[in-house]
Amino acid sequence: MSTPRGRLEDGETLRQFVQRLSEGIYVTNRAGQVLAGNPALLEILGVRSAEDLHRIRVAELWVDPAERERQAALLAERGAVREFEFELRRADGSSRTVLDTCYQVQDPESGEALYHGILVDITERKRLERALFESSRRDALTGCLNRRFLDEFAARYESTPTPWGAVVVDILGFKSFNDRYGHAVGDQVLCRVAGFLLGMVRGEDHVVRLGGDEFVVLLAGRDAEGTLEVARRIAEDADLGVRMSAGWAVREGSETVERTIARADRDLLLRRASDQELPRGGGRARSSTPPASSS
Repeated sequence: MSTPRGRLEDGETLRQFVQRLSEGIYVTNRAGQVLAGNPALLEILGVRSAEDLHRIRVAELWVDPAERERQAALLAERGAVREFEFELRRADGSSRTVLDTCYQVQDPESGEALYHGILVDITERKRLERALFESSRRDALTGCLNRRFLDEFAARYESTPTPWGAVVVDILGFKSFNDRYGHAVGDQVLCRVAGFLLGMVRGEDHVVRLGGDEFVVLLAGRDAEGTLEVARRIAEDADLGVRMSAGWAVREGSETVERTIARADRDLLLRRASDQELPRGGGRARSSTPPASSS
């Protein structure tokens, strides 16, 4: 036969269990007062004592008040919520991401509505998720975005009338350069080119390494004039010890991101074919007129 301490119905067993949990256990009321909490809750909220805890108002904890209203609506409708994710503001002003599971009960003596819940701090998990997501869309060598980002850019802009421009850039004679000086030196050149391109664009623009020595600069909101200006600056201002070529295009009609980039790439090839001897550090940039079938 089990002893009382071996059963959850035992009060001391439950007390010790709650005190030792790494998840925050709480009791609040409809007025938004925190009536009780375990040590883990104090740590999550960034307070030192039960007295500090009692001074907290639930409304103050939410970074986004709209999320609190959404949770309150779910509680009113269902009487409980499970793993509701939100950003929580701590006493020192920092924030943590938590999962909140709670349910409504009624105090048998006073009839007051109370909320029993548990907070799980997933801040570190979210940080790792963001880091993994960011690494999956970044080129390991140059730090530029990689081809996976093109799908993200397409999802964001292809269904909108927002214009964009694309400037495709490559390094003239890079294969011969790589063969002559070695891949380590070639990698250094790629990193210098990437740094130059990143320094040429606005915060809302994106530099993507397509592969090898080819990059594309995606210019959200840029028209033909603005895209041409960026292409010119890239082709003419670089002083990296290698010659760079740039071709450009702007979105036509409702064409896809891949189609716009393909036209910019075709422009680059046409320009290189007609102007092989570029001055050190760059050359001219121009855009071909897209065929009627490309939109």
